[in-house]
Amino acid sequence: MSLTRSGTRGEAEDRAESRGTQERRGSAAAALAAAVLGFFVITVDVSGVTIALPAVGKELGGSMSGLQWVADSYTLMFAALMLSAGSLSDAVGARRAYGWGLGVFTLASLACGAAPTLEALTAARVVQGSAAAVMMPASLALIRQAFPEPAARARGIALWTVGGAVAIAVGPLLGGLLTTEWTWRAVFCLNAPAGAAGLLLLLRAARSPRHRAGFDLPGQLTAVLALAALTFAVIEGGHRGLTGTVSVMAAVAVLSGAGFVAVESRRRAPMLPLALFRNRGVTVPVIAGFALNAAFYGVVFVLSLCFQGQRGQSALSAGKMFVPMALVTAVFNYLSPRAVSRFGARTVVVLGLLTSALGCGGLLAVGTATPAWATALLMIPLGIGGSLAVPALTSLMLESVPAERAGTAAALLNTSRQTGGALSIAVFGALLAGDFASGMRESLLLAGGLLAAMALAAAALLPRR
Repeated sequence: MSLTRSGTRGEAEDRAESRGTQERRGSAAAALAAAVLGFFVITVDVSGVTIALPAVGKELGGSMSGLQWVADSYTLMFAALMLSAGSLSDAVGARRAYGWGLGVFTLASLACGAAPTLEALTAARVVQGSAAAVMMPASLALIRQAFPEPAARARGIALWTVGGAVAIAVGPLLGGLLTTEWTWRAVFCLNAPAGAAGLLLLLRAARSPRHRAGFDLPGQLTAVLALAALTFAVIEGGHRGLTGTVSVMAAVAVLSGAGFVAVESRRRAPMLPLALFRNRGVTVPVIAGFALNAAFYGVVFVLSLCFQGQRGQSALSAGKMFVPMALVTAVFNYLSPRAVSRFGARTVVVLGLLTSALGCGGLLAVGTATPAWATALLMIPLGIGGSLAVPALTSLMLESVPAERAGTAAALLNTSRQTGGALSIAVFGALLAGDFASGMRESLLLAGGLLAAMALAAAALLPRR
């Protein structure tokens, strides 16, 4: 009788353990799906909106600088608030922070879709970017929490980066389709069902642990002021010249940046521990991420304006130009972790940076008479390079810091990336203010040179394995 009971009890324990394993797997899958979906919509609101800018300008009015602010107000707040958002994710738990961010992002998207003026749209984009800043580091922290094993975590990060990479490349197609068939407002309203789905998935994710993390108000204020002043100086200076206001804002940017470094070096619990930069596994991804996003976002911005403004293509036709790059990007994002396992992060990162640099060089041949199919093919190397390098940089960054710094590390990496995107749109837009063809050529040369220089730096600084 005792043996029967013992056997029954053992079977019950096995069943309970099996159910527990299935629940953990389901919870991890739900966390990953929510993170990927959130990253997708965050990124679509950069690349998809870019293709809709000409239509926004026609309906709401505004100059080139006004349209640049529609794009940069989002990425500016995205970059400036992400470091504090990483601390928030560590302090309240990744799942809760992600839920808050996704909810606000969805509401702000609806406000963008209903905006009656360019100023109202820009204001709603500021709120959108602020919410995206909360979501981004929390999404990576969710993945690290859901997949404690390095191999499984690498696969999760690969899928996460696939979602973002596909959104970057597919965003123009989606934005062009919605703008042509309906209205540019539909690009923003599409986020509502995606946000609802993400919140439902989040309910199945496991609760996140909390870590002690303070809010660094002086550091956050100086960071926002420095980035906002710098972006203003670049955008307005490119269109109006070196006026008194532009000079003042440039000085404010320099002083605020110096103040940020001074504040962070003296605080006991800074939002950006400067000691992180002593680790090459942190410094290289931060700088390389800046270069990759500066090149990609800037080139997509320039090409979107070229296709519609210079070549006379519709928003949908311009969006289709990005499809081949989208397909190839998704594939190489998934292959990147395997390449890192076989060849090492250094080789993959350097190869990715060089490929993107060559892509910028190849696009110098694009003009108003270049066939559409040739233009689409010339865009592919830019996507391949980024999709190879970004997953490798992300994994390297997360593996270089302790678990309790995962949110902060993810925030730092993505802050540098979004800052690169915001500044490149500001700089490239200024270059386009005169002759478009020469401005486009200068933009591509600047992007390619930055990537090539970063490739050399990565080759010199990163270990072979």
